[in-house]
Amino acid sequence: MSEDLSQPLLHVSGLLKAFPGLTALDHVDLDVRSGEIVAIVGHNGSGKSTLMKILAGVYTADAGVIETAHGTELHFIHQDLALIGQLSASENLALHRGEGAAALSPYRDRQLTERARELIARFGPVFDVTCPLSALTPAQRAVVAISRAMDGWTHSRNVLFLDEPTESLHRGEVDVLFEAVRRLAAEGAGIVFVSHRLDEVRSLAHRIVGLRDGKKVADRPTAEMDESHLIEIVTGVEPAAAAERPIRERGAAALQVRGLRGGSVESIDLVLHAGEIVGVAGTLGSGREAVPSLLYGATDADADEYVVAGLDYPHPTPALSLTHGIAFAPADRGRLAIIRDLNARENFTLPHLARTRRAFAPISGTERAETVAAFAEYDVRPARTEQRISLFSGGNQQKIVMAKSMHQRPNVLLLDEPTQGVDVGAKAAIYAAIDRGAAAGTAVLVSSSDAKELALLCDRVIVMRDGRVGAELTGGALTERRLVAEAYGLP
Repeated sequence: MSEDLSQPLLHVSGLLKAFPGLTALDHVDLDVRSGEIVAIVGHNGSGKSTLMKILAGVYTADAGVIETAHGTELHFIHQDLALIGQLSASENLALHRGEGAAALSPYRDRQLTERARELIARFGPVFDVTCPLSALTPAQRAVVAISRAMDGWTHSRNVLFLDEPTESLHRGEVDVLFEAVRRLAAEGAGIVFVSHRLDEVRSLAHRIVGLRDGKKVADRPTAEMDESHLIEIVTGVEPAAAAERPIRERGAAALQVRGLRGGSVESIDLVLHAGEIVGVAGTLGSGREAVPSLLYGATDADADEYVVAGLDYPHPTPALSLTHGIAFAPADRGRLAIIRDLNARENFTLPHLARTRRAFAPISGTERAETVAAFAEYDVRPARTEQRISLFSGGNQQKIVMAKSMHQRPNVLLLDEPTQGVDVGAKAAIYAAIDRGAAAGTAVLVSSSDAKELALLCDRVIVMRDGRVGAELTGGALTERRLVAEAYGLP
C-alpha cells in the first residue's frame, strides 16, 4: 500500500495535561507536514515546554491523540545541545551511534572522520571535524547537533524539534543554522521551531502556532502576520497599549571605575549615575559579557580606581560589593542566580533574611508578605511562593531573580542578559522593573547581546571592541542600527 503524502507527518489532537492547580495544556492541536517549518511561540508558562516534553516522552498526556505517519520518527535538539566539548565532532557523532570506547580507537579515526564530513556536508561547508567541539563556533556546534539527530535516518520524512536553537548565536551564525534547517525541510522533513525571537520566527517559519495559558490561540501562515500581531498573540495585549518611556534625569555618580581589567577586558573607564540605565553592547569576545561580573567581583578584576558611594576599593569582591549596595543578576541564572532545590520564597528572601527573620526562627509574616507582594509586582506565574523554583519556566525564574535583586534596594544594579531565554511578555515585566529601579534612584548597568533591547531601554550605551570601549551612544544616535554598526566596527 502506497504512503498517503497528503497526511501530516505529526498529528496532535486534544492534548491535555494538568498539574495540581494548573492546566498546562488545554486540548491543544498541532499538525506538522513534510517540508514545513512550524514555529511555536508563547509567553513563558504558555505550555510550549509541556508540549515538547509530552512529545519527547518525558511527560504522559492526560488526554488527547498523538499520531505519526508510517515510519516517521520524532527527533529533538534541546537548547543545551547535550554535546561533549572535549571530544571532536566525529567522536560525538560516533558515541551517539552507540559505538562506545571502540569509537575512540585509532584504527577507526579515518572512518569516523569521513562519516562526520558526509553528515555535515549536507548543511554547507565542512569544517574541521577532528578538533575539540569547544573550539568550534556555536553555529558549527548546532550543525553537529542537527547532524547527530539525523544520523541513521532511513528517509527524510521525520520531524525535527529545535528548542531555542539561536540563543547563543550571532546574526551570521543564525544565518548558517537557518540555511541548514531550510535544506532539511526541502528534503521532506517537518521542522518545529520553538523561539521567543519574533524576527527569527517570521524569517524562518512557514506557519506560526501561538500558545497562551495552555491554549492554542493562533495557527496561521507567517505571511499573514506582522510583528505587532505576534506580540498580541503572545501577550494578549494590544501593542498600542504600551506607553512611551519617560526621559530620566540622572543624579550623582554612584559608581566610578578607571582602568578596570580582567578576563577579556583590557581596560575600561566607566561612571554610573543614580537614576540612569547604561547599556553595554558588543560582539561575543569583545569584553561586553565580562563587564558586569568584573564590576561585581564575581570574576577576578583589578582597577586603577574603583569608587562606590565615596569609598575606594580597587580590587572588588562579591562580599565588598554586597556591603557597598551593589546587586548582580548573572546571565546563567540556573547555575549562578538560583538554588534549584529551594522554593521560590527561599530564593527570593535569601539575600535579605537578616531583615525579615531572626536566626533559626520560623518563617515570618513579613517574609511571606514581601514575597507575595513581589510576585504580584513582577507578574510571576504561577504565583506559588512555596513551589520549588526549578519547576517555574525560565522567564518566571528570571522575574524572581530580578525581584530578588531589586528587593535588596541596591545603589547599583548589574544585569547580564536580563531577558535571555524569555518571551515578550516576560520582557515587558522585566523592562518595567528596571525602569522602576532607575526611577527610585538605582544606577543600572545592562549588558546585552540584543541591540534592539539596549536601544529601547537605555539612556546611553557603551560599545565594547577588543576589550576596550570603542564608542558611546546617547540621544538620537542611540539606535539599533548604529549599535550593530559600532559593535562590528562599521562606518
